[in-house]
Amino acid sequence: MKKVIINENQKGFLFHNGRFVKLLGAGKYPLFGAREIEIVSLKEPLISAKCELDTLLANSEVAKLTSVCEVTDQQLALHYTSGKFDGVLRRGKYAFWSVLERHEYQLVDISTPEVAEDVPQYIFAKLPTTVYTKVEVAQYQKARLYFDQKLIRILDAGTYYFWKNNIRVDVNLVDTRLTRMEITGQEIMTQDKVGLRINFVCNYRITDYVKILTEIDDYAGQMHVAAQLALRDFVGKQKLDDILANKDELSRYAFERLKAKENEFFVEIIDAGVKDIILPGEIRDIMNTVLVAEKRAQANVITRREEVASTRSLLNTAKLMEENPTLYRLKELEHIERICENVGNINLNGNGDVLSQLMGLMHPGTAS
Repeated sequence: MKKVIINENQKGFLFHNGRFVKLLGAGKYPLFGAREIEIVSLKEPLISAKCELDTLLANSEVAKLTSVCEVTDQQLALHYTSGKFDGVLRRGKYAFWSVLERHEYQLVDISTPEVAEDVPQYIFAKLPTTVYTKVEVAQYQKARLYFDQKLIRILDAGTYYFWKNNIRVDVNLVDTRLTRMEITGQEIMTQDKVGLRINFVCNYRITDYVKILTEIDDYAGQMHVAAQLALRDFVGKQKLDDILANKDELSRYAFERLKAKENEFFVEIIDAGVKDIILPGEIRDIMNTVLVAEKRAQANVITRREEVASTRSLLNTAKLMEENPTLYRLKELEHIERICENVGNINLNGNGDVLSQLMGLMHPGTAS
């Protein structure tokens, strides 16, 4: 006769002729005739390979020792075992042994993608990604949230979770940082028919993240066109010399034109200005030639001015020495000193004083 042993952490299902008879606890049981015993672990869900779950639960002894959870359509059940999250249960009927562990369930409505506030976010790291959608919005972003292509709300920076169901979830991220628009090499004709190429830059920030999408088509393109028109309007009415002399005025005009359209474009214009004005090659060469000529003329004027000043200084010195013999004598001594600094040897005789002999060297025939 065959015997079956059931341990303390196990239960046994007794079957006779394939029909469930009763629940068996720990112990040793003989098998004879058409009797069968199916052994199951108390740490595993209540499942039998020989009969349906409802058949087992119909037994009062089994029902008393188990915890049952039934999940309907459009629901999920968050399963906690002894206070710890153990997994998610989808549609169906589940039973767990409550002999060794405590089982709790949190039924979640997934008919809408919105996750209820009482669902802790940490469990999503343990859930399969097939049941939820994760959305991350950076610190410098906003996000437009859509359910079935219908705008729901604006999401601030953070991490968001949405249940997956038959409702489509879309998120459109928008950068909230300062955005730059550049116009490069815009060709514009001046009033005096000179073709210029202008580089223009504008910094702006979006102010209404909903209306900029729903009430205006391609706001960036329209801002680009508005800036082009402002530049053309100003440059086309000015001559080249006036434009070059009033570059800041051109920047100010374009900025004010764009600023006036802030409400229309749902943006805030922070600043705007002309980076470069590029002249045609021929005009640039002519202007360089003119500039060189002007600088040379200025240099000549300065040179002549210095020469006049130097001559006037010499004239004043000569007049002073003519009127003052002592000053003239001091000037001679100054020159003698300079000569002596550059002469190696000077031979003097004993006739006359030293100064007279030195003067005789400078002015032959005057020494006595």
